[in-house]
Amino acid sequence: MSSKTNTRRLLPAVMLSVGMAAPGMAMAQSDREQALEARMAQMEEHIQQLVSQQRELRSELEQARSDAAQAQQQQAAAPAVAAAPAGKPAIQNVSIVPAAGPGTTFKFGGYIKADFIATRAADGQFADSASGRYLYMPGQTPVGGRSSSTDFDAHAKFSRFNLGVDSVTENGDKLGGFFEMDFFGSSASNYQTATNSYGLRLRHAYMYWNNWLAGQTWSNFVDTSVLPESADFIGVTDGVLMVRQAQIRYTNGPFSVALENPETTYLAHDTATRVNSDRGWMPDLTARYSWKGSWGQFSTSALVRQLRVDNGVTKDNDWGGGLAVTGKWNLGENDDLRYQLSAGRGIARYIGLGIQSDAMMDANGELDAIDSLAGYVGWQHRFNSKLRTNLIYARSDYDIDDVRLNPFRSDITRNVQSVRANLMYSPMPRINLGAELMYGRREVEDGQKGDITRLQFSTKYVF
Repeated sequence: MSSKTNTRRLLPAVMLSVGMAAPGMAMAQSDREQALEARMAQMEEHIQQLVSQQRELRSELEQARSDAAQAQQQQAAAPAVAAAPAGKPAIQNVSIVPAAGPGTTFKFGGYIKADFIATRAADGQFADSASGRYLYMPGQTPVGGRSSSTDFDAHAKFSRFNLGVDSVTENGDKLGGFFEMDFFGSSASNYQTATNSYGLRLRHAYMYWNNWLAGQTWSNFVDTSVLPESADFIGVTDGVLMVRQAQIRYTNGPFSVALENPETTYLAHDTATRVNSDRGWMPDLTARYSWKGSWGQFSTSALVRQLRVDNGVTKDNDWGGGLAVTGKWNLGENDDLRYQLSAGRGIARYIGLGIQSDAMMDANGELDAIDSLAGYVGWQHRFNSKLRTNLIYARSDYDIDDVRLNPFRSDITRNVQSVRANLMYSPMPRINLGAELMYGRREVEDGQKGDITRLQFSTKYVF
C-alpha cells in the first residue's frame, strides 16, 4: 500500500518536472541547429573559395603550358647553343638582334691572316708605300729601271671580320643581310715606327629578300667561287675578273641579272695618266648562268656598259661589253682544274684590280674603248686531307689603238702574266699555312719588260 501510495504521489511531480524542462530542451535544440547552419554556411564559403582557386590554378597551368610550347618552337627554329660550363654565367640572356623577328639567326666570322713577303724587282723598285708590296699588283711591276735589292715586308692587312643576319618568316619569306670589312684601307697613321696601323675598308654590305639583293658585293659578272688557292691575297690577279660594287640583283635558280654602279676609267690623250669618270645615266648591266654537278661547276656571264666622260671641256661616250666563262673540273678524288677566260671591249676596269683603263681619249676628245683578253688556269693536287699543292698561270692582254704616237707609252701596260707554285698545309681545321714562289712579267707599249720574283709565307686562322 505504501509503495503504491508513494508512486501516486511521485507521478504528478515527475510530470510537472518534465513539463517545466520541455521548453528548455526545445530552446537548446534550436541553438544547436543555428550553430550547425552557421557552420554549413562557412563550409560553403570555403568550398567556393577552393573552386575559385582551382580555376585560377588551372588558368595559370594552361598559360604555362602555352609559354613552354612557344619556347620549344623558338628553340627548335634557332641553332643549337652549347651549354655554359658549370659555375660560369651565360654570355647573355637576350637576343643579339632584339629587333629581329622569331627564328632569326646571327653569325660572326672572318679570319686572321699574316703575310711574310720577300720581293725582288729586276727592272726597277717599288715605292715604300706601294700596295704592290703587300699583294701582287701586276700593273705596278717596275719597268726600265735598275734591279732592286730584295725587300722584306710583313703585315696583317687582309685580316677581316663579318656579321650576318638571316631570317625566315612564318610565310616562308627569306630575308637577311651581310656586312664585312678588312684592314687594307688607307690610314691617317700609315707608319711603322711604333705600331703598324691599318685603315678599315668596306668589302660587303648588302641585304636580301627572297630572290632580290641590294647593296655592295661581288659583281654579277665575277665568279670568285673557283679561285685557285694561293698564299697571295688573290694570286691570279693578272687574268681574274674582280670587282665589288653596289648593285640590285635578281636571282632565279641558276640565273641572275643585275644593275650595277657604273664607273669609267680612261687614259688621257698623249699621257699615261688614268682618269676616273663617274658620269652617265646607265648602270652596268650584267647577267650570269651557272651549272653544277659531280663533275664540277661551270658558269658564263655577260656585261654591257656605257663609257662616258663629261668634264666641262670634253663630252663623249662609247659602248663596252664582254663575255666570260669560269669553271672547275674535277679530275678525280685528289685533283681539280680551275679556270677563267674573259674577252671584251671597254671592260678593263673589271680585270686584275684595274690593270688597264677601259678606254683611251684621242686627239679629238673622243673615247676609244680598249680591247682586252684575260684568263687563268690552276691545278690543285691534294696529297691527303692536310697537305695540298697548286700550280697557277694567269695572263691578260690589252690592244690600244694609235698608242705608237704616245710619248708616254713606256708607262702603258700591254700585257702581264705570272706563274706560281705553292704548298698549303692545314695542321688542324680552320688553320692554313702556306709557302709560295711566284714569277711575274709586265710588258709595256714600247716593248720593254719588267720582271718580279716573290717568295711568300702566310698563316691564316678562320673563325
